[in-house]
Amino acid sequence: MWWVCGLAGALAVATGLVGPAGLAEVAHRAGPVLAFLLAVTVVAELADEAGVFDAAARLAARGGRGRTWRLWLLVVLLGVVATVVLSLDTTAVLLTPVVLALAAQLRLDPLPFAMTTVWLANTASLLLPVSNLTNLIALDEMERFGVSGTAAFTALTWAPFLAGTATAVLVLALTHLRSLRGGYGAPPPAPPRDPVLFGTAALVCCLLAPAFVSGVEPAVPAAVAALVLVAVFARRRRGALRPSLLPWRTVVLVAGLFLVVEAARAHGLDGLLRAPAGTGEGLGAHLRLAATAAVGANVLDNLPAYLAVEPLAGSAPRLVAVLAGVNLGPLVTPWASLATLLWLERCRARGVRIALPRFAALGLVGATACTTAAVLALQLTT
Repeated sequence: MWWVCGLAGALAVATGLVGPAGLAEVAHRAGPVLAFLLAVTVVAELADEAGVFDAAARLAARGGRGRTWRLWLLVVLLGVVATVVLSLDTTAVLLTPVVLALAAQLRLDPLPFAMTTVWLANTASLLLPVSNLTNLIALDEMERFGVSGTAAFTALTWAPFLAGTATAVLVLALTHLRSLRGGYGAPPPAPPRDPVLFGTAALVCCLLAPAFVSGVEPAVPAAVAALVLVAVFARRRRGALRPSLLPWRTVVLVAGLFLVVEAARAHGLDGLLRAPAGTGEGLGAHLRLAATAAVGANVLDNLPAYLAVEPLAGSAPRLVAVLAGVNLGPLVTPWASLATLLWLERCRARGVRIALPRFAALGLVGATACTTAAVLALQLTT
């Protein structure tokens, strides 16, 4: 997927479908997003290498005190925090294998925990600009509507975030009610290999949350955090600093999608989407716009869907409705978000079978319920 998108973007530039002005616009909007993506991925990977996620999962297991439903709720909390602070891709890539390994050690059904990580990776990604690449792109667009900075962004998204996330948790709990009954034994203790690395990485992750809501460009604290961890690892575990820490494939994919959508917009995409997206404010108009964005995400992918529908927003509340569609809606198809693709890959690597027809059917219920709840909350708070 990454090289197809990269090749398509390169062809769009080479054939003139994206002219110099369009290329400059893509560079302006994609540059900060890609810088943040590179930095936060390094932070997440090194934090995982230091044992932060594994320790958090084991802490959840102890906190569950032998009850499966209590452990599941703590995994929910862990998934929400990881998604909000370190982005949905971090939850999909790093938290998924840790939670699945924990379920295997405790002899629990892994499916509820697997589904919880992917659903929360998507539905809990609406709160902060750093929680999802779509939010980071939207932060720039929000300035056109007088909404500037992380605090102002969060003032618009907190209620849809809470409503969408709570709805996702409710649907998951009802779906897996039988599997969440019963108990488990205590997990074996596993002290960190290097307490210095673990302590540094845990502190950096904790400090990122207030840094991201401080109003500073999100790429700045992410870059500082990455440099701190790289410096500490260079002294204590140099072998962990490998080129694969950098998500080059994801960078190529995102850059390619930006260019492809820019080319499509230059050649009539806005006109095609204007009819289904509709216009105006109010519950009906916002639901229509969110539904258009959600369908686009499940047909293509959430990032190109956002880029395609964004020009049809026209106001800050409508832009939040678009985000509700592309963030909470990608639960039906495996390719609806990069996080879902990465999650599916991790599940298969751990031997956890995901029945895609059942995944899609449950996802359709979840996407409809979560997106609707988020838009209703948006109406009540704007």
